[in-house]
Amino acid sequence: MTSTEPADRRRRFSLRTSRMEALSDGIFSIASTLLVLDLAIPAVSSDVGHSLLEQWPTYLAYLVSFATIGNAWLNHSVITEYLERADAILLRLNLVLLFFVSVLPYPTHMLAEYITRENAERIAVTIYGLNLLAISGFTSLIWHYAVSERLVRQDNKEDEVRAISRKLDPSLVSYAVGIGIGLLWPNAAVALYLVIALFVIIPFRAVFRLIRRGRTRGLTGQE
Repeated sequence: MTSTEPADRRRRFSLRTSRMEALSDGIFSIASTLLVLDLAIPAVSSDVGHSLLEQWPTYLAYLVSFATIGNAWLNHSVITEYLERADAILLRLNLVLLFFVSVLPYPTHMLAEYITRENAERIAVTIYGLNLLAISGFTSLIWHYAVSERLVRQDNKEDEVRAISRKLDPSLVSYAVGIGIGLLWPNAAVALYLVIALFVIIPFRAVFRLIRRGRTRGLTGQE
C-alpha cells in the first residue's frame, strides 16, 4: 500500500455538491409550499372577519414552520457554500435532514388542529418540537462531519469555520428547552420556536450596523 492510496481513494469517492444542493433546494421549496395547503378560505358568512380570526392557530403554525424551513435553508446554504466536496456518508446525512424537512407539514397540521385543545396540544407541540430538533440536529451534524472529514474548502478561514459551529450548536439546546417548556406551557413553546427561527432569518447585526451608520452620517451632517 502506497502513501498516496488513502488520498486516491478519498478522491475517487468524492462527489461534487451540486446535485446535493439541487435536491436540497427542491425539498425545501416543496415543503414550504405544502404548508400553504392548510390555509383555507372560510365559508361565506355574515362575519368573514370573525371566521378568519378563528383560524389563527393555522396562521401561527404556518408562520412558525415557514420561518423554521427558512432558517434551515439559510444554514444549509451557508454549509454548502463552504463545502469543497461530498462523500457517501455526508450525502446520507443530508437525506435524513431532508426527510425531517419534508415531513414538517404533518406536525404543522397537527399543531394547527390541536393547539386550542387541552391535553392534545401538549402531544402536538412535543411532536412538533422533536421534528424541529431533528432538523437542527442533523444540520449541525452535517457541518461537524464535513469539518472533521475535511470536506470543506481548505482556503476557508479557521475563525469563520468556528463561527458557523457557534451559530449552529446553540439551536439544539434552544429546541430541547422548547420541548421541555411545551410539556407545561405549549403556547409558550410555539412562541419560542418562532423566536429561534426569526433570530437567524432577521440579520440583526446588519440592521444595527445600518442604524449606527445612519446615526454617524447624521452627526457628520450636523457638524
